[in-house]
Amino acid sequence: MSHDPDPLLPLRFRDWFAGRGWQPRDHQLELLALARARSSALLVAPTGAGKTLAGFLPSMVDLADAPLKPRENRLHTLYISPLKALAVDVARNLETPAREMRLDLAIETRTGDTPAHKRALQMERPPQILLTTPEQLALMLAHREARNLFAGLQRVVLDELHALVTSKRGDLLSLDLARLFALAPDFTAVGLSATVREPQALARYLTPDDARPPQIVTVEGGARAEIRMLESDHPLPQAGHTAAASMPAIYELIRRHRTTLVFVNTRMQAEFVFQALWRLNEETLPIALHHGSLDVAQRRKVEAAMVEGRLKAVVCTATLDLGIDWGDVDLVINVGAPKGASRILQRIGRANHRLDEPSRAYLVPANRFEILECRAALDAVEEAAQDTPDMHPGALDVLAQHVLGMACAEAFDADDLFSEIRMAAPYRDLDRETFDDVLRFVATGGYALTAYERFARIVQGKDGLWRVRDARTAQQYRMNVGTIVEATMVKVRLGRPGRAGQPVGRGGRVLGEVEEYFAETLSPGDTFLFAGEVLTFHGLTEDAAIVSRAAAGTDPKIPSYAGGKFPLSTYLAARVRGYLADPQSWARLPAQLVALLDLQRLRSRLPGPDDLLVETFMRAGRSYLVAYPFEGRLAHQTLGMLLTRRLERARMKPLGFVANDYGLCVWGLRDIGLMEKTKPGFIADLFAQDMLGDDLEEWLEESALMKRTFRYCAVIAGLIERHYPGQKKTTRQVTFSTDLVYDVLRKHDPRHILLRAARQDAATGLLDLKRLAVMLERIKGRIIHQPLTRVSPLGVSIMLEIGRESVYGEGADDLLAQAEEELMREAAGTGNA
Repeated sequence: MSHDPDPLLPLRFRDWFAGRGWQPRDHQLELLALARARSSALLVAPTGAGKTLAGFLPSMVDLADAPLKPRENRLHTLYISPLKALAVDVARNLETPAREMRLDLAIETRTGDTPAHKRALQMERPPQILLTTPEQLALMLAHREARNLFAGLQRVVLDELHALVTSKRGDLLSLDLARLFALAPDFTAVGLSATVREPQALARYLTPDDARPPQIVTVEGGARAEIRMLESDHPLPQAGHTAAASMPAIYELIRRHRTTLVFVNTRMQAEFVFQALWRLNEETLPIALHHGSLDVAQRRKVEAAMVEGRLKAVVCTATLDLGIDWGDVDLVINVGAPKGASRILQRIGRANHRLDEPSRAYLVPANRFEILECRAALDAVEEAAQDTPDMHPGALDVLAQHVLGMACAEAFDADDLFSEIRMAAPYRDLDRETFDDVLRFVATGGYALTAYERFARIVQGKDGLWRVRDARTAQQYRMNVGTIVEATMVKVRLGRPGRAGQPVGRGGRVLGEVEEYFAETLSPGDTFLFAGEVLTFHGLTEDAAIVSRAAAGTDPKIPSYAGGKFPLSTYLAARVRGYLADPQSWARLPAQLVALLDLQRLRSRLPGPDDLLVETFMRAGRSYLVAYPFEGRLAHQTLGMLLTRRLERARMKPLGFVANDYGLCVWGLRDIGLMEKTKPGFIADLFAQDMLGDDLEEWLEESALMKRTFRYCAVIAGLIERHYPGQKKTTRQVTFSTDLVYDVLRKHDPRHILLRAARQDAATGLLDLKRLAVMLERIKGRIIHQPLTRVSPLGVSIMLEIGRESVYGEGADDLLAQAEEELMREAAGTGNA
């Protein structure tokens, strides 16, 4: 659609565009025309197309035509961002055209970093344009002045909408949009996104019902990204994620470019890469670090330095994935495999943030398997393929939090609130019985908890309306709002001898820290590898896992989890399987990977795209089963847990398993290959689809992971508060409280709303049951069993996962290199079997 700018843009706007040598783009004018027609819209446009200006242009024109003074206390436009840094950056960029056109606009940000006194002032005297986050919007809507604050709202701009809607933050945002529609029914919404797989589904978030469907505006074109894989002269390891050997090449790329963003997938990786680059930085180039755990002042300092062009590079995590408009960035480096096509497209777009200039980027695989994944990602970028996750039904713990927030704002009628909630896209199919269960939970804690007054947070008056119980409950809501439950750490402490020789926690040396959920998978007597030592776990104190050094010859036998890593997308996983099955495509792969795949064909086999290769062999008195589903770590972990149960039932005496994104390894005392030989079909039965029936149910009944999932849901739903006025609960206090409630509910109220929420979370998150079910269906009748006398070349990467998750830094690389050398000699037939 093409528009004449004259009737749409006031003279001062036309002069501003002309003064910069610009012409307003068609999609910017189209959004202006749709806004004047009071229509909501979803703008899907590549990076650099001027999406942000398109989103704000209608508001700026409105306010220029009928200027409001800040003292009139009217909020005109609300901008919602998934990142605090993005809200601050957009506000800074918005102030430039406002100043240059001499628009008398009040533009402010409101994030978790905004001082409390300023947030209070914004409720009394709001700016005309407020830029905020989903959590802050929830807090504002729960304020007693919310109705007055939002009554005159004209426009809502939702930036990077695709990054919000597939998470619980998106559920919270959708509920808050439904409340906004109730408070200001005439406002229009615009969603901005660069990466969208299903625009129609995304657009549903923007309107309260199907009677007012938003328009979808799609911008084609844009310069094709220039992206390549960093070629390495040295052989990459079979496992590991640090990419330590590539640091000199990365540093050289930083030297040759103006400004480089170095993306990694975890905060631990960010710290490692930053330190590695500084050790190489003999020229003292200005290189900075940016991730979510840093102090806000430090993050703002880095962001300001980038805007001013004073930095040569920033090592960052997903905190800078989205939308930051730093035009001087001319290179993006992604360390490690990207895990998803849409994610890497988003990150690449941070370089040369202009529509007509190509973004330049390098992918840096950290190990040889990641070469395959990077190659698949390069193909996806070439085809502009998208693999954003599917939309999901709204979470019930988020709904409970929202119900309490609405009671904090004002008394509500249950029928009216139910109708309002069903305007939110993820909750449009919510049934009244489930809503009533959520309402009952917020009011009493649910059937099994009704006798405990502290779980009663809202009360029903004689007028039939529901209100928050008291001011203290409202304060606790405000202190605990949000859907992000941070992973916590526990110390690993050597116990000192106590009674009966059992270690006790006081006074022992601290060896380091592990993530709390890793410690929760352990039972007393379990062993695990930490910093190169095999340790025996004895129990958890308030803040530490108490351990002792294990006896010689002890075999670590617990699952190995990796927190904070993105899952491999289904789309990229299918492409990786396709590469393995098609030797004709190997011409596009580096020689070192082709050599590995050739050796695999020689010593074992390669699976077809829909097959499952299962290898069995004996090693050092242990029986090993290695399988290669290529379905991502979460699905493989669940599969490993269920396989272990089946092997126990078959009296195969399993000792443990490990998993990575590409496969899993189970080991035990009895020969699985021999069992298959004497009882054909044994392995096929292990992978039968019915494992998702009774086996899964029995495992869930006794799983510590379900308790952890319940704990997160209980925190989000407000049953257990993390923060109290003047204090914060320790992790152990929260754990103790939620574990007690979990046990009570399982026994007396198995249909409790939080147990249902936890089960839904486990199925879609921790366990990835849908993906596992699809995989089991795919491989039915297509399992290839390959008995071996030793580990295969592909199996080396999975064997190296055994016990490695708690080993960090350069020591981890040394240990892995030593183990890999030994295993590869064995796989190639040049070492001892």
